Amino acid sequence: MGQTKKSWDEINARIAAGSAVVATAEEVAEMGKELSTSEIAGKVDVVTTGTFGAMCSSGLFINFGHPEPAIRMERLTLDGVNAYGGIAAVDAYLGATEVHPDDPRFGGAQVIERLIDGQEVLLRASAKGTDCYPRKEIETLIRKDRVNELILCNPRNAYQNYPAATNSTHKTLHTYMGTLLPTCLNVNYSTSGCLSPLLNDPYLRTIGVGSPVFLAGATGSVAWNGTQFNTSKPRNDRGVPLSNAATLMLVGNAKEMSAEWLRAAYFELYGTTLYLGVGFAIPVLDEDLAYRVSIRNENIETTVCDYGIDGHPALRIANYAELMSGSIELRGKKVRTAPLSSLRKARELAQELKRRVIAGSFPLSPPARALPEHSSVRGLEIVDARGRKA
Repeated sequence: MGQTKKSWDEINARIAAGSAVVATAEEVAEMGKELSTSEIAGKVDVVTTGTFGAMCSSGLFINFGHPEPAIRMERLTLDGVNAYGGIAAVDAYLGATEVHPDDPRFGGAQVIERLIDGQEVLLRASAKGTDCYPRKEIETLIRKDRVNELILCNPRNAYQNYPAATNSTHKTLHTYMGTLLPTCLNVNYSTSGCLSPLLNDPYLRTIGVGSPVFLAGATGSVAWNGTQFNTSKPRNDRGVPLSNAATLMLVGNAKEMSAEWLRAAYFELYGTTLYLGVGFAIPVLDEDLAYRVSIRNENIETTVCDYGIDGHPALRIANYAELMSGSIELRGKKVRTAPLSSLRKARELAQELKRRVIAGSFPLSPPARALPEHSSVRGLEIVDARGRKA
């Protein structure tokens, strides 16, 4: 790559002066059809990305505040959904995939959306009672302006890439990749393609611990690498991993979030999940980053996997231009494809983030700590009480 280079400070100075050129990743992908990498590096200062998809590994920390008399909540529900209270007296964590015991279509995701939307939620809690926390039961309606903190804290969000899914068996499968019809009659995928945040910075040069992130409408932070963070996946010649790779642990003030960018969902016979809007603003520091952010859907490949067989074996590699066309060739026949994420919302998010960057209301800052360069994921070994593998 060439010599065009800009610093974070230089780009921030241009934003402050109102002279920065900010474009969405989709806009830059179009520029890449006519402009060289060097020209893009010289022309564009910041590229905004966005995705809006199901992110099951999400949840909410809540501090309710102490009632009088005080209680140490041990068992608690929110609108009938179990929350985890083993943190402190009046702190709890509600996971998005926790399901109501009497209604499998309703769970933590729906409660989180209600709270973000400013609705009232019924808290019921019980305890054994102690000298310092004598109360044994409480029932009250809570709302986001009646609790001390609502902190969205998500262990694994914004997968860098994810396999597409099909099903070779003779029965319909209901999965976290949606309903998969028998004998490979459909293929589901989940991405915003060239808008997807971690595909525009595949080696995570500008994204790390402390990086600001558009999280459900608020400005959150990358807290750590996400669980199942995996840099060992094969990559194509653009540096894009061909399967699920890097992930992010994200945190943000849920009181500042909007239900426009956070929606509960139910996948048939699988369970509840939370759709989240996530986006990053990527500074174009040099020509290498200009090359990465100008990637087009035909340059982004993923693995089509058979979810009907243990281990989800690969059937073929497909690019996202193919998948987004509505059908691909698979085993000698034309097979319908469908997205699980919303490209329309991803485009809206990238445009909203672009407006915030131009206005100076979304910060650009280098990460405080880089994410791991080398990391892999292992499966859970099943062993008996003597440590022998089953």
